[in-house]
Amino acid sequence: MKNSVVSHPQSHEKMVTVLSIDGGGIRGIIPGTSLAFLESKLQELDGENARLADYFDVIAGTSTGGLVAAMITTPDKDNRPLYAAKDIVNFYLEHCPKIFPQKSSGLAAAAQNLIEALNGPKYDGKYLHSLVRQILGETRLDKMLTNVIIPSFDIKLLQPTIFSTHNAKANALKNPLISDVCISTSAAPTYLPPHQFEVKDTELGTSKVYNLIDGGVSANNPVSHRSEKFN
Repeated sequence: MKNSVVSHPQSHEKMVTVLSIDGGGIRGIIPGTSLAFLESKLQELDGENARLADYFDVIAGTSTGGLVAAMITTPDKDNRPLYAAKDIVNFYLEHCPKIFPQKSSGLAAAAQNLIEALNGPKYDGKYLHSLVRQILGETRLDKMLTNVIIPSFDIKLLQPTIFSTHNAKANALKNPLISDVCISTSAAPTYLPPHQFEVKDTELGTSKVYNLIDGGVSANNPVSHRSEKFN
């Protein structure tokens, strides 16, 4: 039998690298630890200025994962990531007690908590909203350093709303402040209030109002929305 060589056709499709960060409230510390380790290994290869946004075509995050995704892809004044991955854990340790303040324990406190839960979300979200606006500023979704995908859920339309840098660059009405996107995807039902905001297209004179809650309502895994393009 003659020797034969099987020839496989070459693929000219570009491989897309995706980093997916699930939600989970204060459990953002867990992916924060993993991301810090990954970034440290990349820095061993390419130098101390290496950042995760340099290596992934898509960084997606739901709920607290959306905030992490924004922190490592929002540009600073030098057009480099606002936060290094190693900063994430300390960020959560510092701010989570203020975002989710713990009340006194005991039977009376438990009864009070139950009454408050029936009347609305457990936390008012004011500290979180102020913090997110402070760190992310006036940056809009189309300015992210790589393509970012952050799901949320519209309580008026009863359907997922998927924000992405790709779509933001194509449609002004899908280009909100990244702070509004993060506040929305973090608005876990019963814990934090829904977030309403408006986006305007000044050229066309049109606008769109969003009424959003935690993206984990429809998909805690942010890349499970297969309809979203990864480019």
